[in-house]
Amino acid sequence: MAFFFEVLINGLLVGIMYSLVALGFALIYKASDVFNFAQGDMSLLAGLALVGFLTVMPLWLALLCTVVVMIILAYGTVYIIFRPLLARPPLILFMAAIGLSFLVQGIGQAIWGTDAKGLNIGIPDVPIEVAGIFISTFDLTFGGVAAVLVAGLIWFFQKTRTGRALRAVSDDHEAALSVGIPLLRAWAVTWVIAGIVATVAGVAWGTRLGVQFSLSLIALKALPVLILGGIDSILGAILAGLLVGAGENLA
Repeated sequence: MAFFFEVLINGLLVGIMYSLVALGFALIYKASDVFNFAQGDMSLLAGLALVGFLTVMPLWLALLCTVVVMIILAYGTVYIIFRPLLARPPLILFMAAIGLSFLVQGIGQAIWGTDAKGLNIGIPDVPIEVAGIFISTFDLTFGGVAAVLVAGLIWFFQKTRTGRALRAVSDDHEAALSVGIPLLRAWAVTWVIAGIVATVAGVAWGTRLGVQFSLSLIALKALPVLILGGIDSILGAILAGLLVGAGENLA
């Protein structure tokens, strides 16, 4: 029985990290009806950027600079790529997202090359014993970070004026515009949030698996999460991620 709970808990912690990737998809789709094909590549870019920054600066500053890179990418994506396509059909926006995926991968290859890179942020991957159950320190740490991030997002969308405005945009674009909510600015904020989520996911998976271009394929593991939880459901993405992670470990 202890072994069962050990596998289950570690699976749930991994599932939270799956939820982060799925959460990025859900946030952007809910706000802009764009299936962000580049979400996995954004996580990859965050991991590559952090590896690069760590060679010349301490961890806290490298993380800050990585977040700045993702914010710049988010604003550039909205105002340079999607702004001219604002009134186009969803298929055109989807094709633009595929193009963004190739662009992000190309930027990563041009700056950091294609070799796999190790990412060490000082969290040892050793088990700790709790009530006779061994839990990975790494998974527990990032599971906690992901849980805090998700709780912060729930508070942001429920309690802040900006969060409520973003919810209004996701519910009805035209109604939001009619009450003076700027659509592009709302999209930009949503992409920034998705970029921060991608940063946490990229750091977590990059530390766990190494920063390599196959890291972008982690988004494929988020697809079952999206199908189970609903592509536009933030809560569904979280719960489905836990279910997939637990099921994968128990299988």
